[in-house]
Amino acid sequence: MPYAIIEAPSILGLRPSGVEKLPERLLSHGLAERIHARKASRLDTPPYRTERDPETSVLNARAIAEWSPRLADAVGKVMDAGEFPLVLGGDCSIVLGSTLALKRRGRYGLLFIDGHADFYQPEASPTGEAADMDLALATGHGPALLTDLEGRGPLVRNEDAVVFGFRDAEDQRQYGCQPLPSALRAVDLEAVRRLGIESAARMAIEHVARPELDGFFVHVDADCLDDAIMPAVDYRMPGGLQWNELETVLSMALASGWCVGLEVAIYNPALDEDGSSGRGLTEVLAGALGPS
Repeated sequence: MPYAIIEAPSILGLRPSGVEKLPERLLSHGLAERIHARKASRLDTPPYRTERDPETSVLNARAIAEWSPRLADAVGKVMDAGEFPLVLGGDCSIVLGSTLALKRRGRYGLLFIDGHADFYQPEASPTGEAADMDLALATGHGPALLTDLEGRGPLVRNEDAVVFGFRDAEDQRQYGCQPLPSALRAVDLEAVRRLGIESAARMAIEHVARPELDGFFVHVDADCLDDAIMPAVDYRMPGGLQWNELETVLSMALASGWCVGLEVAIYNPALDEDGSSGRGLTEVLAGALGPS
């Protein structure tokens, strides 16, 4: 399918630190031209508010709930045109819009590639940022305002999601994060290293490419990458995937024939002093996607 790029520079789930510049930076490196992608749309986002919502304890909860259906509309329009949506964030809360678009169409899986599991409940989140809890919200764990968008929650069933490459188990314990549901497939970085990248990716992809699903969507948080090559993220941790490992996972996902879209979040150009992280991320995406 031809690629269509949706610019979704939301900061609602994080803070106005620079992640909103992700789309223009990757596009400036020639991403659209390299994969022969059409620039489909760019979404404006509501003003950022610094206080937690008193009912949900989530920053900008109502704005996220109102904005996510707009992103879902944009993703759905691209899919209706027979194109493959490539959503450039923004922060990780964009996954709610992308998965809402899919829930409107059927039952889809989610391959969630992230350095963090993003499964905090609002009261345990140290920040109140939706980017701490976006996988939890997408799978129906959290306040109804954000888990039951359009009355369609959960947007992704626990058993239809895989969280891949995360390495924040110690932080989860320290802050009292709720445990991952047993039905949700978890492949942490330790498991990736034990199995090898190809075997780990194959296992994850097979889980979201089951016959009872209509396809799967891929979420990529730039902090899944090794901090040594991707320091341009707001919450840094040692370790992570190498460039070639992320490209391997994405290439295998696309080659499966079941992948219906992809989003990229959290890369912060303001923290990319020499531009190498942005160029590397562009190379990985162009290498995995290839010309449409």
